[in-house]
Amino acid sequence: MSTTRPSTLLTLTLLLTTLFSIISASPLASPVQPRNNQSPGANLASYTVPTSDGSSTTLPAPTGTLKAITLGRGTQNYTCAAATSATPSPVPVSIGALADLFDVTCLLNLIPASEGEALIDLLPPYLINFPLSLVNQYSIPVVGHHYFNSAGKPTFDLGSLGFLTAKKTGDIPAPANACPGQGDQGYGAVDWLNLVDAGGSVGLSEVYRVETAGGKQQPACDGFVGNIEVQYAALYWFYH
Repeated sequence: MSTTRPSTLLTLTLLLTTLFSIISASPLASPVQPRNNQSPGANLASYTVPTSDGSSTTLPAPTGTLKAITLGRGTQNYTCAAATSATPSPVPVSIGALADLFDVTCLLNLIPASEGEALIDLLPPYLINFPLSLVNQYSIPVVGHHYFNSAGKPTFDLGSLGFLTAKKTGDIPAPANACPGQGDQGYGAVDWLNLVDAGGSVGLSEVYRVETAGGKQQPACDGFVGNIEVQYAALYWFYH
């Protein structure tokens, strides 16, 4: 009996549907905790982080071994100060980010690497449309957290997989067709980044933020004073 292999698009659609059907399942009795004693199951040797959208600008190439691919979902955070005579039209200033890091490697065992990369690239613009309160209630595997420490350094805690306190070494604009925010509305996708160890890291030495969706702030404060949270999602590729 002959069989017909599904098209790549159909394969990706089915896998996305499978992944996010988890969100519709019954909630856990308590919020899901990071899987600190587990490692991504896929063979990551066949995967290479995208460092450019095909334009002339590119991020530095990774120097280590790929350790994890995660999907970040959270907020980029900004603050607006009151207008003064010196700054009559203040603009939002970044004060960091806060995100959960979800393990997407469970999908990568199911398909060839060439299709796996295309699959995970679709996840940020998909997941940004789910409210954080819903995402955090259901059993999507959480492998770690991203936040800024008291010194203002971007920090990534992946439990037993490693800990990275980082500094930026490269950035390029998100592609022009990147998802600008929830419901394809917003001020744009934050830059793609390359960050390396800023000292004190364990088991991780480099991370790339790519395939970003949303996260950019409004261009001006327009009289607003206070903090602003902008929803975003992105892929984070970790190396050591």
